[in-house]
Amino acid sequence: MTPPATSGSENGSDDVDLGVLETTGGIDTTRIGIVDGVTAQVDVTLPTATDEDDLDDDVVLDDDATFAADAVVDADLVTVTETAAPASATAAAAASAGSALDVEAHERLRPRTSEITLQSRRLGDFEAGRESSDLLTADRLLDPAHAVRPEPEGAWRHLVYTLSGRRLNLGDSKRARARKELDRRIAAPLHGGAKFVPVLSRKGGVGKTTVTTLLGMALADAREDRVIAVDANPDRGTLADRIGRTSGKTVRDLVRAQADVRGFNDISDIVARDHTRLDILASDTDPHVSEAFSDDDYRSVAEVAAHFYSVVLTDTGTGIVHSVMGATLERADDIVVVAGLSVDEARLASETLTWLETNGFADLVRRAVVVLNTARPGAALVRAEELEAHFASRVRTVVRVPYDPHIASGSAITFRDLQPETREAARQLAATLVEGLRQQAAA
Repeated sequence: MTPPATSGSENGSDDVDLGVLETTGGIDTTRIGIVDGVTAQVDVTLPTATDEDDLDDDVVLDDDATFAADAVVDADLVTVTETAAPASATAAAAASAGSALDVEAHERLRPRTSEITLQSRRLGDFEAGRESSDLLTADRLLDPAHAVRPEPEGAWRHLVYTLSGRRLNLGDSKRARARKELDRRIAAPLHGGAKFVPVLSRKGGVGKTTVTTLLGMALADAREDRVIAVDANPDRGTLADRIGRTSGKTVRDLVRAQADVRGFNDISDIVARDHTRLDILASDTDPHVSEAFSDDDYRSVAEVAAHFYSVVLTDTGTGIVHSVMGATLERADDIVVVAGLSVDEARLASETLTWLETNGFADLVRRAVVVLNTARPGAALVRAEELEAHFASRVRTVVRVPYDPHIASGSAITFRDLQPETREAARQLAATLVEGLRQQAAA
């Protein structure tokens, strides 16, 4: 018998038509043989690749896994010639064809090249309409009709609140609301590092140290951050005497310990603190020693204070031409000029503004605050309204501080023991200063 031609050769023109297969269509039949006997026709349906069978890049396959569905075939229906020999021959031929397809499919699998990046997200990022926990605020959840309001301030308002069994709350009195608003203005946050504010006067006895003390107490009493007042008087300063407390150390000790300062505890051992939390850095008590306090020493003190305090007040010495004054004005963010209610005191204060303008500090003058301090009892010899109008034409704000016998005694100042008008003036000065510093930072 003449052996039949083998189909599946690479040269398709050599194929012999046996009347069984009309076309091979690219089917590899090199391993299918013909045995003597009756031939039969068997239909084998191979699975075809679909979109759902596409392999995802993130699927990891074992080495032995096979996917016939990913193989590329030319037809869905293939007719294979098989002998009528035992069924094992048919199974072997089908297994051989399937093995070739599996090898081709396995070779076409792409390795995993992408990695999943895990990210932390809020719930609202995953699903629309879902809320995170930070949206559960008190303003949103609490019913104003049932929220407990603080007890009202004011005599008759508090009486009504008590008699009604705490059900009728008329709110604070006008005076209490004004006080809380002033507290809010003083406690407003300051941005951009420590703020330096020197208090100036060209004439002694007008209350420069007193104004520094009142301003520092008003700031420290209402603010949450730290406030310090530095006595930079090259002569014998009296700033520490105005709070009645002393640590026994001075600016000279801070200059010597500058390199060893590592935290606020190192500063707290040198400064003195009053009941309003105002820190005071005293000057040397010996005038011969204190004269050695120079501009470089002040820069060293200012550098340390800037790390631990938000507001640094400087009680300068009398006059404006000594060496420490130059270093003080270099770091000034705002200035306070103190004037007395007399002709010569007012004139010297105005001349101080002129000197600053002609020596490169015109910007400081425009945003400065002038304090008209009443240091003597009784009616003033000059008209305070005229003085206020004069300084208002040159600076940002003018504040008047009334006479207070508690201050005039020259002893330590207790802020709560001052007359209400004096405390109010000091707080107005503090609020005005903070607003000016905030405006400067925002500009």
